Amino acid sequence: MRFQALQSHDQIIRAWLLGLGVMVYGMILVGGATRLTDSGLSITEWLPIYGTLPPLSHKSWLDTFELYKTTSEYKLQNFNMSLEEFKYIYWWEWVHRLFGRLIGLVAILGLGFFWLRNWLSTPQKIHYSILIGLGGLQGFIGWWMVASGVGDTTRIDVAPYRLAIHFTLALLIIAYIVILWNASKERTKETYSSNSSIFSISILMLIFVQMASGALVAGLDAGRTYTDWPMINGELIPSNYIEPNLGIRSIFEGILAAQFNHRIIAYILLALSITAAIKTRNETGGRHFSILAAMIVIQSLWGILTLMNAAPIGLALIHQGFGVLILVFATYLTGLTLGVGRPVTRP
Repeated sequence: MRFQALQSHDQIIRAWLLGLGVMVYGMILVGGATRLTDSGLSITEWLPIYGTLPPLSHKSWLDTFELYKTTSEYKLQNFNMSLEEFKYIYWWEWVHRLFGRLIGLVAILGLGFFWLRNWLSTPQKIHYSILIGLGGLQGFIGWWMVASGVGDTTRIDVAPYRLAIHFTLALLIIAYIVILWNASKERTKETYSSNSSIFSISILMLIFVQMASGALVAGLDAGRTYTDWPMINGELIPSNYIEPNLGIRSIFEGILAAQFNHRIIAYILLALSITAAIKTRNETGGRHFSILAAMIVIQSLWGILTLMNAAPIGLALIHQGFGVLILVFATYLTGLTLGVGRPVTRP
């Protein structure tokens, strides 16, 4: 009976982790839509408690709109915006922030319940507390990102660096959830080769780099600037990769360089994933590597389609969402190859 009770507790904890993972995934998609609709600067204040409520009267809407009118985004780009158009971008940002609060609530209530019921080991208490801490940090970084476009600035968008940090931390959080989910179940009896471990870790690290570079592309609107492929701005290798006014900072701040980097990393990732699938085809986990390679092939083709159509919101969101699924699967596979999980137990 004791063993069955422990199994039941573990299932509930895994369900909680799975729910958090799904919520974070949804949060990433809403965040992507918020960026693609240029909605991120519509709420100019960070009010963690009071800000939960949207404007509830016509006067409140007008007052909120007046705050937005103080931003450079409004003054330089959206000066003809109507109140109804403002409401559209406001709701995207409000939903994004509300969803973040809901995730935090589910995480804290779940951890508190498991803790009080004495269902958690000491390592679990530490890891789940770290997870919640990362969520709190993400909220702060989200405001730090928005703050780059409000106040005394000429920016009409959030700073690309801060957007990339915000997005990358979201990826780290969802990857951490996958790791904790892996660790909460019995590990597989299968033995993976060191070759598989090296491939899985290398691919996972490169996926993180690629998606961080994608955040820079989104922050600079680079996906809507150079839409030819396989050439970029009419060249195979751009001659103006380093822009005179940016110098070496072009690598991270140049629109052309950001998109070119994203393409090159994609080619490397594609080649590495196919190589891994071929090399591990007769080993334990070979099927997983084949699935991962197929996912990356599909993502690459979808990325090209998105680019050549100037990144409309629908195509771009699917590209981002599928990229996160690839990261999740790669994290799961890495956990398998490293033997993450509880030792196999018997009643």
